[in-house]
Amino acid sequence: MLTQIADDVLVHRSELLRNNTVVVLGGDGALLVDAGITGDEMACLAHDLSEMGRTVVAGFSTHPDWDHVLWAHALGDAARYGTARCAAVMREFLSQADWRTRAEEELPPEMAGAVPLDLFGRLTGLPAGTTRIPWNGPLVRIVEHPAHAPGHAALVIEDSGVLVAGDMLSDVFVPMLDLHRGDNDPVADYLLGLERLAAVADAVDVVVPGHGAVGWAGDVRDRIALNRAYVEALRNGGASDDPRIGASAEPGWEWVSDIHAGQLARFA
Repeated sequence: MLTQIADDVLVHRSELLRNNTVVVLGGDGALLVDAGITGDEMACLAHDLSEMGRTVVAGFSTHPDWDHVLWAHALGDAARYGTARCAAVMREFLSQADWRTRAEEELPPEMAGAVPLDLFGRLTGLPAGTTRIPWNGPLVRIVEHPAHAPGHAALVIEDSGVLVAGDMLSDVFVPMLDLHRGDNDPVADYLLGLERLAAVADAVDVVVPGHGAVGWAGDVRDRIALNRAYVEALRNGGASDDPRIGASAEPGWEWVSDIHAGQLARFA
């Protein structure tokens, strides 16, 4: 089900991991950001847009994690964009003969067979330095940064005052640092990402994280501050009193503490 959160901006939330798909309405159709997870969800999304008299004219993936680069035939064959680096990561992944097997291994066991992979990761990389999504609709500004994943981007839908944060600023997930590359400083990268989000915070009234609840006025800076405190505590090798972990974690999300424990061990 689509829920309107601002002028020309709607959100569909997946049952799994509370993934948020953002729909931006334009004159020719709709821009779809992080299209969803299951085939049934994406078919439902396509149906809802059709009922509104809209078709998908462009897509965008905020970063190259499996649950953000999915697509279904029901959504059509519109161009799907990502930053140059995000698209390069997906090209390298898809160039491997066993890419489908590897993608299936990343899926939660309960999602076996429910996630369409035929169009997985087929992104068009925007030229480095591109600051706007190329489409005939509201201005959507690209804010690229190195936090969480290579080529990660947040989007600012300027006329509507909405920040699409990708896998950042969640109310259920602690910051998840990019610990897999080995050639980066994951703490510095994450703090830089937060700085870039803070630089646009005054221009937005709504924040949509990749996972979790939409945040409203005042939540953007509060979430930035909470995440900065978590990352700085992690850097110092100390425990955190972050409300998303430990006894204060939301029921059903206690396993986020395992993510924290793994990161804490990495920096201890």
